[in-house]
Amino acid sequence: MASLGVNIDHIAGVRQARRGVEPDPVTLALLAELGGADGITVHLREDRRHIQLRDVELLRATVRTRLNLEMAATPEMEAIAHRLRPDMVTLVPEKRQEVTTEGGLDVASQEGELTALVGRLQGGGIPVSLFVDPDDHQLEASQRSGARWVELHTGTYAEAPWAEQTRQLARLEEGTVRSRQLGLRVNAGHGLTYQNVEPVAAIEGIEELNIGHTIVARALAVGLEAAVRQMRALVQNPRREPLFGTTFP
Repeated sequence: MASLGVNIDHIAGVRQARRGVEPDPVTLALLAELGGADGITVHLREDRRHIQLRDVELLRATVRTRLNLEMAATPEMEAIAHRLRPDMVTLVPEKRQEVTTEGGLDVASQEGELTALVGRLQGGGIPVSLFVDPDDHQLEASQRSGARWVELHTGTYAEAPWAEQTRQLARLEEGTVRSRQLGLRVNAGHGLTYQNVEPVAAIEGIEELNIGHTIVARALAVGLEAAVRQMRALVQNPRREPLFGTTFP
């Protein structure tokens, strides 16, 4: 049974549209926890387009579940992580021009630098996860880096046409199996919605799903606490029968 990490970046995005003080992502993180969130996830981007450093500082002091800090592999972010000591760091790729994270981290092409960074963070007592596509090449490089976790990028599955979703789901299943064989623990996330989350939640071996935008969107209609409760029910009790017809070995 997977747990639910709630990403609150899009709450901060609404605030930053007016450069004001509301809605306050720190306050609403409490409502997410009351709704059953097993953890709170934030991405402190280098350009500070949504989450601000002050948000992370306050969240570190107030989150009562666990705080997952998504960040780029840069010296500035490493220093912030060592100072604030989140419960987990997830290293993600970051481009200034992208609207949201567009794919997994290319661990294989920067294995040396990432191995050193992972070693420093975990040596400081901060578990590290790498946000990667479910490809053997990247998973094997992740294992060699010393990271304890990977977070499988589910965006390709989430954005696939209906006829292709089963194949993309199979890639996630195979990536989960391979990660576990390599001794890695597995989370997953990106682009998951109330309509497509259950097949991913039903994959054996995935420990947590990190979900944000769709929860914040639903919260506009039903409130954040109810939106989190509804998503957590789908994550923890997914339908396990095939939803897409033919499955692929």
